[in-house]
This record gives sequence, C-alpha cells and structure tokens, in this order.
Amino acid sequence: MEPRFKLRSVLPNAYGPLIELDKMLAHSGLTPIQREMIKIRASQINGCAYCINSHTKDALKYGETTQRIFVMSAWREAPNLFNETEQVILELTEQVTLIANHGVTNELFDKAVKIFGEETTANIILSIVSINSWNRLGVAFNLHPEL
Repeated sequence: MEPRFKLRSVLPNAYGPLIELDKMLAHSGLTPIQREMIKIRASQINGCAYCINSHTKDALKYGETTQRIFVMSAWREAPNLFNETEQVILELTEQVTLIANHGVTNELFDKAVKIFGEETTANIILSIVSINSWNRLGVAFNLHPEL
C-alpha cells in the first residue's frame, strides 16, 4: 500500500490538538511503561503497524521487556507477567478501543476508579482516546513503520 497525501501538508495545524493532549498526558501520573502499554495494545487492536513499531521501540527504551511486549495481545493468558493494575489498564484499553462491542462495563470502570482514583482513571481513558486517534490517522493515511 502506498502512503496517501500528508495530512500536515493539507491541514498544517491538524496535529496540534492531539500533540497538546499527549503533552498533558505525559504529566498524568502514569508511568512511561503504562502509557506505552496503552499505546501498544490499542495499536494492536486497530492494526496500526506504524504505531505498534514506534511504541514497542519506545517501551523498550523505558525498560519494558521483549517477553511482555510479545505476549501483550494475549495478556489474559499470561497473568503472571502483568500485575493487577496493568491488567486493568489493558482491559480498559480494550473496552474503550472496542467501545461499539459493549461499551465500558460498570464493573471495570468501578474497579479502575477503586485502584487508580478518578483523576488517574480519567487520564487512562484520555490516553486510550489519544492513541486511538493517532491509530485512525495512521491507518487512514497508510503510514508505514519506519525502518
């Protein structure tokens, strides 16, 4: 597949709001690895190779292990590799990303608030929304992984 036109060429300010959201989320209280887990898992679901490539590299820079990255798409079958908070983050990432399936369950939402509090839960959801936006742009504009 060939890349399509460059969004920045057509709408130079289009990325600005997403970049500002990401800057805010960098100071959200989530660890860099937690933020990258969200980005990797959502990108896997959305089939955004550009983002998977980019964020797995970033996760490795932050100290994530290759083993956890390799099994992240099947995290439920590897509960010994992901602690309870990480499992909640991954489940929330899946439910928000696949929101048309059944929304976000009350049980999961309440569990997230109990574990993280309202502010961090909001930041987790905003992080998921952000990467889903980037994924949709990457897929829509046929962005390819950098070699």
